[in-house]
Amino acid sequence: MASDFAQTVKQQADIVRIIGDYVRLRKAGAQNFSGLCPFHSEKTPSFSVHAGRQFYHCFGCGQSGDVFSFLQKIENLSFGEAVKTVAQKCGIPLPKREFSSAEEAAESRQRQKLLELHEAATVWFEEQLRSPEGATAREYLTGRGLTPQGIAKFRIGFAPDNFNALRDRLKGMADEATLRATGLFSFKELEDGKPGPLYVRFRKRVMFPIANESGRIIAFTARALESGDKAGPKYLNSPETPLYSKGQVLFNLDKAKQAIRDAKFALLVEGQMDCISAYLAGIANVIATSGTAFTEAQVRLLRRHTTQVVVNFDPDTAGANAAEKSIALLTEEDFQVKVVTLDDGLDPDRYIRERGVPAYMGALRGARRHTDYLVERARQLFPPVTAEAKVKALNYLLPHIRRVPSRIARDEFAADAAQKLGIDSALVREELKQAAAKRRDHLEPLVSLSESEKVVLRAFAAPLSDAAFTTAAQAVETHPDHFDGLTISPLLKRLAERGEADPMSVIEDAGERAMLAQVLIGELQAVTAEDVTGALEALHHRSLEQRQRSLRAAISEAARKGDGELIQKLTAEKLAVDRELRALI
Repeated sequence: MASDFAQTVKQQADIVRIIGDYVRLRKAGAQNFSGLCPFHSEKTPSFSVHAGRQFYHCFGCGQSGDVFSFLQKIENLSFGEAVKTVAQKCGIPLPKREFSSAEEAAESRQRQKLLELHEAATVWFEEQLRSPEGATAREYLTGRGLTPQGIAKFRIGFAPDNFNALRDRLKGMADEATLRATGLFSFKELEDGKPGPLYVRFRKRVMFPIANESGRIIAFTARALESGDKAGPKYLNSPETPLYSKGQVLFNLDKAKQAIRDAKFALLVEGQMDCISAYLAGIANVIATSGTAFTEAQVRLLRRHTTQVVVNFDPDTAGANAAEKSIALLTEEDFQVKVVTLDDGLDPDRYIRERGVPAYMGALRGARRHTDYLVERARQLFPPVTAEAKVKALNYLLPHIRRVPSRIARDEFAADAAQKLGIDSALVREELKQAAAKRRDHLEPLVSLSESEKVVLRAFAAPLSDAAFTTAAQAVETHPDHFDGLTISPLLKRLAERGEADPMSVIEDAGERAMLAQVLIGELQAVTAEDVTGALEALHHRSLEQRQRSLRAAISEAARKGDGELIQKLTAEKLAVDRELRALI
């Protein structure tokens, strides 16, 4: 992607709007917005976006950059792909594609080809579902309450009992190495260590496409239509590929993200059919873990859209255990969590089909706080009728209590648990006191700068054509001694020589980058040449005063040693400094 086009895109892009699609930002100043960092776990916002300067910086983990680097990190994109994505979001026509290296071009081509192959496979699976051989799959889906419209909405398909048909369909689109990288095929390693012929991984299964947050198909979950050892596992997911990492994707987030923001909470279910049934019933803010364990990456992904979750997993033992682990991850990240337990041990899909949508909506409205759910589960697992059972119930709850970030909420949880288990609350608090971990975000204090230093730094971070930059740069070049000993001195040279690069990108030291970010984010209005002139005079005055103090100390030391010649020389220099200081007043 040509650098001049990238610069054009960057100038037209609204970094706050684009980052706002991933992070819930709140106005925190004239041009500053803040939110919870998507790149590390935190409870207190330390992530800032500056609308005027068009950069972001996290004071917690140190990540910073421009709109392109943000998309590169958050979506795992190359630079060229990030530029293309921003351009599309801004409605800017794309020029002919260029790349900075052969590796970047090859990586981009592979990702694009894998997306094309997944799209082609999805279309083929949809065709097979409509074919005579797809009758059993259609019957299964109808039995699950799905209409043709619902099937089309989620692009559900069918993989026939054929080892080669999909390969033959796709082989004209890519070479064998790329086909292997899709995860759609299996192969055996030959005796010479080379991969053998490809054969289709998914056969005689209903195919549920998995999309990324942008809605592009990146993987599949395949549901067996037969049972028994020969049928393999009931559900079979795509393996890890360059496009797909199961712990970093939430099923249906592409369709649900706006509804989640509107409703201000997400409904988290365990299976894809649970998710599809709820969505088609009008509950658009529903997402699923796709049967995989809930992960920290998925929590961070969800945090971009909400911090309130209603969990409705299957009521069996596996579902209850999965719910507990999900609650633990969400609680640690300071989510507000509620739990739905459906009557008669039904999962969401069956409940909606058998009891109807109004009944399910009523169950959602009756969702319990996760603390109430966990205490009740402790009572079910270890009925507190003996001292031994009470100890087991308390040991079950203690890790969950310790995870609660708020001290007040943690104390309330502990008191409620003690009351319902029949244990002295003082004993519970003592257990917590002994075992509780210290939980608070810690940001290293940044160096304190004078207002004059901040003005000069802001001037050096201005565009090179700006009068403020020119004034500051000329002053440093003409009188470098005026800046000796200043905290900002190491930054000024790098900023002066940055060329067209962004100011934040040329500062490699994390502490210095944080200092620059703090100064720029605190900027209320653009600095002018007059502001810089005043700041430079103040810094010159400060430099002279420092020199004056050091000369006094040197004269005293020379007098102690009896060095008359040095005293004379230092005194003459001090008088010159004194005259210069008087001239500035």
